[in-house]
Amino acid sequence: MRNPRFPLACALTLAAAVALTGCGEEKKEAAPQLPERTCFGIFTQADLEPLLGTGETVKVDSPADVRLTAQRPGATCNVYVDGKGRVLVTATRKPSGQSTVWPPMDQNQPSPDPLPLGDKGIVWNTGARVALTCKGSEGSFELELGISGSTDRMKPGTSRPLFTTLMTKYLDAAKQQTGCGV
Repeated sequence: MRNPRFPLACALTLAAAVALTGCGEEKKEAAPQLPERTCFGIFTQADLEPLLGTGETVKVDSPADVRLTAQRPGATCNVYVDGKGRVLVTATRKPSGQSTVWPPMDQNQPSPDPLPLGDKGIVWNTGARVALTCKGSEGSFELELGISGSTDRMKPGTSRPLFTTLMTKYLDAAKQQTGCGV
C-alpha cells in the first residue's frame, strides 16, 4: 500500500531545494551610482568608478563648481561609499608668489613620479597633485589641485595612469572655472 503523503513530501522537498539554490551563492556587490556629473561638475561615474569600489550608498559632499576667488580660496569634494571616504578632490587658490610645498610621501610607498602638468606636478599610487601660476582678469594667483582615492580594488600598476588621466581632465576644467589664463 502506498503512502499518500510521499508525493507531497517529495514535491515540498524539491520546491525547497529549488528555492534554496540561490542562497548559497554570494550576492554580487555593485558599484554605487553617482550623479551624472560630480566633484565640481567635472567627473562622470565612469571617471571615478575605479576608485569607488562596491557598496550600496554613495554620498557626495561638493560645491557645484571650483570657481575660486580671493573670498573663496578653497574647495573640496569628498565622495563616500557606505560611509567610507573613497575619493578626495581639492583646489586651493593662493596669492601670487607663494611657493608650493607638499609634505613628504610615506617612506614605505614607492616614490612619486613627476607629472608634466602645470608648473609642478606629481603622481603616486593613490593620487596626483599639480600647482601652477595663473594669470586671471583680476591679477595673478597660484592654483593647487589634488586628487586622491582608494585604490585597494584596482589592479597593481593601473592607478598612476588613472590619476594622470583624472588630473589632466581636472586641470583643464579647473583652469576654465577659476579663470586661470583669462
